[in-house]
Formats: sequence, structure tokens, C-alpha cells
Amino acid sequence: MSTTRRAFLTTAAAAGLAATASPWSRPDSSQPRKRVKLGISTYSYWHFTPKKVPIETVIDQAALLGVEGVDVLHRQMESEDSAYLQKLKRHAFLNGVDLICLSIHQDFVSPDRESLKKNIEHTKHCIELAHAMGIPCIRLNSGRWGTVKSFDRLMELRGEEPPIEGYTLNDAFKWCIDSVEECLPKAEECGVILALENHWGLTRTPEGVLRIVDAVDSPWLQVMADTGNFLENPYDKLKMMAPKTVFIQAKTYYGGGEWYTLDLDYKRIAKIFLDEDFHGYVSLEFEGKDDPYEGVPKSIAMLRKAFDPR
Repeated sequence: MSTTRRAFLTTAAAAGLAATASPWSRPDSSQPRKRVKLGISTYSYWHFTPKKVPIETVIDQAALLGVEGVDVLHRQMESEDSAYLQKLKRHAFLNGVDLICLSIHQDFVSPDRESLKKNIEHTKHCIELAHAMGIPCIRLNSGRWGTVKSFDRLMELRGEEPPIEGYTLNDAFKWCIDSVEECLPKAEECGVILALENHWGLTRTPEGVLRIVDAVDSPWLQVMADTGNFLENPYDKLKMMAPKTVFIQAKTYYGGGEWYTLDLDYKRIAKIFLDEDFHGYVSLEFEGKDDPYEGVPKSIAMLRKAFDPR
């Protein structure tokens, strides 16, 4: 082999090695980027109306739309029996769809130890349900004071409510942090991440979310970013949470929202998270009044374009 040809091949091999640098290095614009996957929350087809939409129906729709995952709303499940859980897991697998999250409700804001114990045990139980279905993540709430009884009224107040008389926010954060810590061993045992959502109550602000996550300081408690739960300045607030976000719930409002409507710029939202190298699931929560069989496909097409514009 000539010296010139050998030198060329050596140079080419070195260039090839450089192009396949450490897989842990942050990709630049010339390298392939990890793909964000889409999901659909079962809530998108059922807004707590009397007649539940079966989870299997949402799995079918996700498969038809080429969506990779389904985010299961716990209250929408028909049963907690093992046979039902395994039926859902089998149905998802046969349709090429992953079950990606179990969205649950619990409340850790109470001075009543028995109430906290009940909610802690409920959360542990839901972790076990997720594990049985092969779901790697549950949506966690902080809970709220409950001094505003009507959810419609709470929305009128932009999510703000006064504390229980005689207690402070510091009390509430301690109850919540202590309760989450009691759930962590079960989460680690089952391999299920607790994803704390910016919801109402203590997590109405990004500061509230991060106060809890930072205090617990565990890889088994991370952030779930809900794009529709910040009613003012959503972009700045989502940016604050983006570095610790492992799951996104993306709200859309075709036909007008059930309680309110936000005009969200999803290209801007996508950039916020992609700039932090987010490559998890973005799960649609369609909250509009349009027929979901029309609103969901439109929403998925929009989210696809925003999060993977190539």
C-alpha cells in the first residue's frame, strides 16, 4: 500500500472516531439528536364526565395516530384487579404502544396524621399498580389546603386559596416533603419515578415544585411539567423547571377549554426543553370542548411539528 493511501486511510479513521465521540457528550447541531416521543393522556378522551372512556379505546387511538405512549389516568381505570392490569399491558403491547405514566391523585397537605397516612399508602399502592403494568413513572401532586371547595371557584381565584387557620405554608411544605420521603423506598423498589407536577396547591408555582424536589433530593423524585397549569408567564416558569423535568404533559384547547383557554406557543415551549437536552415523553392532555376524535389528531400533529420540526 502506498504511503499516500495509508496516510489517507489513517486520517479517515481518525475522523470517524471523532465523529463517534463519547455517547454521553452533548450532541451538537451536526449530530443526530435523541428523539422526543409523544404520548396521549387517557384524560384527553374523558374529562370526568359520567360515562368513562375505556383505556383500551385510547390505546387504539394512539396506535392509529402513530403515537408511542399512553398516559393512564388512575381514576379512569375500570378496575385494579390483576387480570385487568395485565389485559391493559397486553393490549398496549399488541398495538405497539407503551404505557408511560400513571396519573394519580393524592393530597399531602393536612395537619391530620391519619389523612396523611392514608394518602401515603394510596401513593405506595399506585406505585405497585404502575409496576404491575410496566409503567415507569407516576404523576404526583402535592395537594392543597382545600379551603376553597369548588374547583370552578378555585379556577376563578387563579388557583390561590388561603391556608387552614392556624397553619402556614412552611407547615404544608414539611407535610408534603415528609410524605414523599416515606414513598421513596417503594418507588425505588419498584423502579417507578415519582414525577411532581406543577398543579394547584403547593406546586402552583415553579418555586413550590423545586422547593419540594430539592428538599427531597432523590433521583426517584423529579419534575413533571404541565404546560397548561401556569396561568401567567408560562414560558419563564417552565424554563425554571426544565432542567429537572423528566415528563411533559402538554395541554391543548381546541374548541375552547373546559375551565380556561391558554394560547400556548409550542415551538417556544419545545425550544425551552430541547435546549436542556430533554428527550423524554410529551403526553397530550387535550382539554378542549371539540370532539376528541378531531381535537386529539390536530393536537398530535401540532406537537409533532413543534418537538421534531425536521
